[in-house]
Amino acid sequence: MEKITLLIDDMSCASCALGLEKGLQETEGIKEATVNFASAKAYIEFDPEKLTIEQILNRVSDAGFKGTPEKRLSLTVDEVLVIEGMHCASCAIGLESTFKNAAGVLEAVVNLATEKASIKYDREIISHKDLVELVKSAGYTIAETGGERIALNNSSSELDRDLRTVAKAARLMWLAVIFAGAIMVLMMINMFVLPIPGYFPISVLLAIPAIFVAGWATHRGTFKALKRFSANMDTLVTLGSALPYFLSLLNFWFPLTTFIEMAASIMALHLVGRFLEAKAKGRASQAIKKLLALEAKTARVIDNGTEREIAIEDLLPGMVMLVRPGEKIPTDGIVISGSSSVDESMATGESIPVEKSEGSEVIGATINGRGALQVRASRVGKDTFLAQVIKMVEEAQGSKVPIQEFADRVTGYFVPAVLVVALAAFFSWLLFPGFHLSIVEFFSPPWANLKAPQLTLAFMAATAVLVISCPCALGLATPTALMVGSGLGAENGILIRSGEAIQTMKDVKAIAFDKTGTLTRGKPQVTDLVPAGGFSREELLSFAAGVEAVSEHPLGAALVEKAATEKISYAAVSNFESITGQGVIGIIDRKEVLVGSRRLMESHKVDLGVLPEQMETLEAEGKTVVLVAVDRKAAGLVAIADTLKDEAIEALAKLKDLGLVTVMITGDNRVTAEAIARQIGISKVVAEVLPDGKVDQVRRLQEEFGLTAMVGDGINDAPALKQANVGIAIGTGTDIAIEASDITLVRGNLNSVVSAILLSRATFKKIRQNYFWAWFYNSFAIPVAFLGLLHPIIGAGAMALSSLNVVLNSLRLRKIEL
Repeated sequence: MEKITLLIDDMSCASCALGLEKGLQETEGIKEATVNFASAKAYIEFDPEKLTIEQILNRVSDAGFKGTPEKRLSLTVDEVLVIEGMHCASCAIGLESTFKNAAGVLEAVVNLATEKASIKYDREIISHKDLVELVKSAGYTIAETGGERIALNNSSSELDRDLRTVAKAARLMWLAVIFAGAIMVLMMINMFVLPIPGYFPISVLLAIPAIFVAGWATHRGTFKALKRFSANMDTLVTLGSALPYFLSLLNFWFPLTTFIEMAASIMALHLVGRFLEAKAKGRASQAIKKLLALEAKTARVIDNGTEREIAIEDLLPGMVMLVRPGEKIPTDGIVISGSSSVDESMATGESIPVEKSEGSEVIGATINGRGALQVRASRVGKDTFLAQVIKMVEEAQGSKVPIQEFADRVTGYFVPAVLVVALAAFFSWLLFPGFHLSIVEFFSPPWANLKAPQLTLAFMAATAVLVISCPCALGLATPTALMVGSGLGAENGILIRSGEAIQTMKDVKAIAFDKTGTLTRGKPQVTDLVPAGGFSREELLSFAAGVEAVSEHPLGAALVEKAATEKISYAAVSNFESITGQGVIGIIDRKEVLVGSRRLMESHKVDLGVLPEQMETLEAEGKTVVLVAVDRKAAGLVAIADTLKDEAIEALAKLKDLGLVTVMITGDNRVTAEAIARQIGISKVVAEVLPDGKVDQVRRLQEEFGLTAMVGDGINDAPALKQANVGIAIGTGTDIAIEASDITLVRGNLNSVVSAILLSRATFKKIRQNYFWAWFYNSFAIPVAFLGLLHPIIGAGAMALSSLNVVLNSLRLRKIEL
C-alpha cells in the first residue's frame, strides 16, 4: 500500500468534501480515503498495483474537483532530455506544449538553440519512460538523457554530439549543393550554349538526391507535424521544394513551365542555412563546452602510503589526493599538506594565482602551480563547485525571458498564417493579374518574366512567400543570446540563474549591500582599548574576550584574536546568553560581564559616565564600538574596525554612473554607518538593522525606489536576497552558496557587481535586437514575396541568412568588456 496527499480545488462546502470522500472510498484499489474541507486536502491510501495516481486524479476530476499531488521534494525530479529532430521554433513550442499538458509535469522548457528539454516532474505520476514516449509521440527522438540535472561525466558525449550535428549537417548540405549545382550548370549550358538532349529527364533524376535524400529529414518533419494536425518550418520548405518538383513532372505530358531547378536550389539553400546555423550555434554554446572539458578524468590517491590512479567517477569524499606541479586538482577539497599557488581563473575569471597552504580550500579542475599538494576530497560528482557552475549555466540557457512568452505565442500561429498568406498570394495573382504585373513592371527586378503564364507567376509568388518566411529567427532570438551571455558570465565568474534575472536586472533602480563581508573584508580587528572605572587595559580585554570566546559573532572573534595576540589569558564563562542585536552576557569568576551595545547597557542600568563621548569620537571614524561592564559597572570600551575592500569606492562610483541608487544595510549604529558611507560614497544608509530585519528593509526600498537588487554573502542574507527583485550572492570560490541567489559572483570582487549589470543589459539588448531583426525581416520580406518581387531561390537564401544573422548577432556579445 502507498499513501498520497492531494490538494483539492473547487470544494465550496463540507458536503462537497463528504461526497468526494465517499466517491474515493468506493473506488476499487483505494483502501482508505479522508477528505478535509478545512485544509482542502484528501489523504488517500491505495494499492499501486490496482490503481495509478493518474487514475485517482481522474476520479477526483469526474467528481467535479481538481486534485493536485502535494509537492514533496523527494518526489520531484529535474531532468534534461536531448532532443533530435527539432528544426524550428514551432517544433520547440509544440513539444513544450505536449510536456506541459501531461499529468505530473510541473514545469517544462524546450530550447531550440540547445536542443534540450528541461523538465520538472513528479515521479509518482509520470516516469522517465513516459517522457520518452511523449517525445516519440510528438515525432522526435531522444539522443541522450541527463538523468538528474547535470552529471559531469557527460562532457565527452556533449562535445561529440555537437560535432556529430555539424558533421551531419555538412554531409546533407554538400549532397544537396553538388546535385543542385549540377542542375544549375546544365540549365545554363542548355539555355545559353547549346541545347542538351534529354535535359528535362536528366534534371528530374539529379534533383532526387538534392530534394528527397538530403532533404529527407525535412520532409519527415513535415509528415510528423501533419500527423499532429500542425505545421512548422519543415512544412514550408517541403511545400517550396517537393511540391514544385511534383508539379514539374506534369511536363512529361503537358508543355508546362518546369520548376525543377528552383525546387533543388531551395532545398540546397535551406540545408546551407542549416549547416551555417549549426556551426554558429556550436560557437554560441562554446562556454558550456569549455566548462565540461575542464573536468579531470583521473585522480592520484594515496591509500595506506601507496599511490594509485583511479577514474574520477571512483573518487569518494575523504580520499587523499596527491596533486603534482602543473596538474589539475581532481575535485574540491582541503589542503592537508604542502603549499603552492593555484590558477583559479576557470572559476573566478581572475588570472592571478592564489596561494594555498595547509587548511586552504581548493576547487576541482583548477591548475596547481609549482608546489606539490596533498588534498582531502570534500565534494565529488554533482556536488562539486564546477558541477554547480555548469548546472547554473544550463539553467540559464534553458530558461525563458518574460518577453519571450509573447513571441512564443505569436510563433505558434506563424506557420499557419504563412500558409494562408501563400494561398492568398496564389489566388490574388489569378484574380488580379493586372495589379501585380503593374507593380512588377514598375520595380523591374532582373528575374521577372512578365510573359510567363499567369498560373506560373501565381505559383512562383506563393512559393516565394513559403520559403522566405522564417520562424526560426524568432525561435533563436532569446536562446542564442542567453547561451552566449550566460557562458560569457561563467568565464568571468558571473553565474546567472535565469533569463528572468537578466530582464529584471536591466530595470533595477536601487542596489542594496550588506556591509560586513560584502563592502568590507569580513575580518574585523580591534583598534582601540579604552579602560574605565579603575579597570586596566588587560582586565578589560580579558573580561571581553572571556565572554566572547563562546560567541559566533565576527566582532567576538576579533576580541579573542586580540587577546591571543597579546597573550592575555581569560577564565571560562558560564551562564552565557546572547541577546540578538544587543550583545552577550556571561559569568566570569562569579562576576556578571556584559559586552555589547549602548542599548544592552541601558537595559541593565549601567552608568556609562564619559564613555558615550569617547564612543561618538570613535564611531565618527567609522569604527564599531563595544561597551564592557562588570557587575553593572562600566569597565571600558573596545573599538573594532572591519577594513573596506580595496575596490569598494571604485565599484560604487561606477554603479552611480550607471544611474543606480546605492544603499548600505548594516547593524552598526547610525554614526558609524554614516562615517563608512561617506568614505565609500554610498547614496543611502539603513543602520541599526537586526539580522531578521533585512527583509523588511529590502521591502521598504522596493516601495521607495521600485525594482531593487540585494548583494550579500548568500548564506546569512538568504531571506533578503530572496525578497529582492534580483538577489546577488558574492563570495570567494567554494564558500559561496550558489543556490541562494539569482546571480552569483564567484570572484568576491565588488567590480563583479558592475560587470553583472553590464552583462545583463548587454544580453537583453541583444535579445531585443534579435527580435527586431526577426520581425522586421518577416514583415518586410513576406509582402515583397506576395507582390511577386522576389524569386523563390533568392527567398530561400534570405531565409537561411535571417536565422544565421540572429545567431551571429548574439555572438557579438562576446566582444563586450566586463
